[in-house]
Formats: sequence, structure tokens, C-alpha cells
Amino acid sequence: MRDQWISLALVLCALHSACGLYFHISETERKCFIEEVPDETTVIVNYKVELYDPRSNGFMPSSPGIGMHVEVRDSDDKVILSRVYSSQGRMSFTSHTPGEHVICMYSNSTAWFNGAQLRVHLDIQVGEHAIDYANVAQKEKLTELQLRIRQLLDQVEQITKEQNYQRYREERFRHTSESTNSRVLWWSLAQTVVLVCMGFWQMRHLKSFFEAKKLV
Repeated sequence: MRDQWISLALVLCALHSACGLYFHISETERKCFIEEVPDETTVIVNYKVELYDPRSNGFMPSSPGIGMHVEVRDSDDKVILSRVYSSQGRMSFTSHTPGEHVICMYSNSTAWFNGAQLRVHLDIQVGEHAIDYANVAQKEKLTELQLRIRQLLDQVEQITKEQNYQRYREERFRHTSESTNSRVLWWSLAQTVVLVCMGFWQMRHLKSFFEAKKLV
């Protein structure tokens, strides 16, 4: 049973590292993606842009006129990356604060395509999945065993970052819950005080009314 769980974990890790998608946008459309990233974690984004060809009813390879403007904002809504790239490329950034990072993409010009539709292939890799271990082994002349140990160390480091991020999220959620409970308590107390004051005022008003009418 344990071996089955280990195999399932390896498959899920492999799927996560190989995940990719594509989407369609117009030349004026802006597409954004949210990626939860721990602090001090490298994120690599690979993309490729294709242009719709009405004659073939398909998407043709990227041309020199197509470019993408990429903007990345961290959890504090601070811009950490903003520049124009070519129709196919690779970009990377390192997170300095944990939380949701927003990656937005849109075409760099409206003069080239005349309202054409674009298909963007996108692959986002986070943490140890963003490391090219083949290149690392070649540069540092690592043996297969040394490379595997390096991968395991990087995975342990990434797991530690994920755990720290989950603790950070849990702490933020707890603070939010405590703040909400405190506000609800004070709101309830304020309502109680207002009701008591209204009741006291109504009793005095009724007493004055009855005394004026000489009913009491």
C-alpha cells in the first residue's frame, strides 16, 4: 500500500512539473493568471504566441511582428516584472514575499493584426521544477548520484518553503478570523447598548406622557 502511495505521489509530481496550457486572446485583451508562490522561490514562464490564419482555418507559427507584454505583481500588488517580449520566449522571476502572484499578458501592438485572434501556449514552472538539472549536471560536472542528491535537496528545500507558506497562510487566516470575531462582538455590544438606551428613552417618554395626562 505504501508503494502505491509513493507511486501516486511521483506521478502527481511529474504531472505538476509538466503542466501546460494554451488560451485564445484578441489583440486588445488582457489575460491574467494567479500563482501561489512561497517566498524566495524561482518561477519560470515559457510561452509561445501563434496567429490565427483564416485561409487555413488554423494558427500559424509566430511571426516577428507579434510580441507580448508581460507584467507580474506580487501579493502586495507591487510590480516585480514588466517588459515586452518577443512572440516566443522564456522569463523568470524570484518571489520575495509569499502569496498570490498575478501574471498578466497582452499583445504589444494593435497595428499588426487588425483584430486577429492569438493563441498563447503557456507553461509555468515553480520551485525545483524550474531548474534545468541537465544543464546543472553539465556545468558542475556532477555524477548521476550527485545529481540525484542535488534534486532531493532542492525538493526538501521547496517542501520546507511550502510548509512555511502554509503556516503563513494559516496565521493570516487566524488573524482574519480573530479580527472578524472581534468586530462581530463589538457590533453586538453596540447593538445591545443602543437597544438599552432606546428602551430607557421610551420608558422615560411614556412616563412623562402618562404624568402629563395625569394617568399615574
